[in-house]
Amino acid sequence: MMAMLDPRILATYLHRIDPFIVEFPPSSGMGLRWYGTAYLAGAIVGYLILHWMAKRGRAMIRPELTFDFCLNVLIGAFIGGRLGFCLLYQPELLGFTDKFPYWGVFALQNGGMASHGGIIGALIAIWIFSYRHKVRLLHLLDLACLAGPLGIGFGRIANFINGELYGRPCPPNLWWGVKFPQELLSRDGEGLADLAPAAQQVGVEPATWLKWLGDPVQFREQLAGTLQHILEAVQKGDAQVIPIVEPILTPRYPSQLIQAGLEGFLVFIALAILWSWPRKPGVVAGSFVVLYAIARIIGEQFRMPDADIGFELFGLTRGQELSILMLLGGIVFVAICALRTTPKFPAWIGPAIPRPEQPPHSATSK
Repeated sequence: MMAMLDPRILATYLHRIDPFIVEFPPSSGMGLRWYGTAYLAGAIVGYLILHWMAKRGRAMIRPELTFDFCLNVLIGAFIGGRLGFCLLYQPELLGFTDKFPYWGVFALQNGGMASHGGIIGALIAIWIFSYRHKVRLLHLLDLACLAGPLGIGFGRIANFINGELYGRPCPPNLWWGVKFPQELLSRDGEGLADLAPAAQQVGVEPATWLKWLGDPVQFREQLAGTLQHILEAVQKGDAQVIPIVEPILTPRYPSQLIQAGLEGFLVFIALAILWSWPRKPGVVAGSFVVLYAIARIIGEQFRMPDADIGFELFGLTRGQELSILMLLGGIVFVAICALRTTPKFPAWIGPAIPRPEQPPHSATSK
């Protein structure tokens, strides 16, 4: 019984979550993924919060416009996040190819999203919505920044489910450490020879596997395809493959869950408490920028930097560098908003906000 509680046993947890909730047809690479579902859940929860506030007169936006507002922010965040990833982390994706989907930006299987870019995209979408519907920009920013961290939190959980953006190596006896088989896809030959029996289980003879490893440039596609099949076998619980793969994997911090807690749910709780008292427009939004930047700087200490970027100035990651800039800008923004001679907005759980009549042309979404 004591052996069952040994932390060293718990530290050998192998990440084997299948990214598909339902895959149809089987092994087709198409279906309903946990990743998209997690982002959708975050968007729905954010919408419900803002709609609840609007219906009770605690937001200067008409209840029937909350769906349009959330949809605009979601689309802006998606576009900004994808373009930000391509610009900041993989600029080669901005080029065109002769293979579908022809433009690297649309090749979502080659990297994902950048949260800093997503924030910028959401800001642009909020500004457009404010202009179209004549709602105060700073108030819309406050609303979006109150609900937004929940979407970030769900997004980080989606990263964990996908086994991407995994953490740095942790002590082997850390009881909450995780082994991510996805790391095999980024290894440069290290330990791959030991996978010959696993390669055989997915249809590649050991001699062929070792031949490919001997010339990784010529057989790059064959190696990548076989490693992907081994990964899928682990995710599907293949009892022959798992014992071969698990010993060569590195225990790591589950940085995605750490970041989900810090950047998502903890920031949301802090902002909800902050806005429990009346605040001047923009203070909540600026506080989000400050809190998110701090949470991101801390969370990145547990996360592996992108393989093609690595550590940069003073040992910082690209995400930490961008977050430092966000932190400085957020502090200045909060100070400007707090010092303005504008009336405070009531708390999000306080009395109803007096709302002026909307111009007729902005009563409904066009």
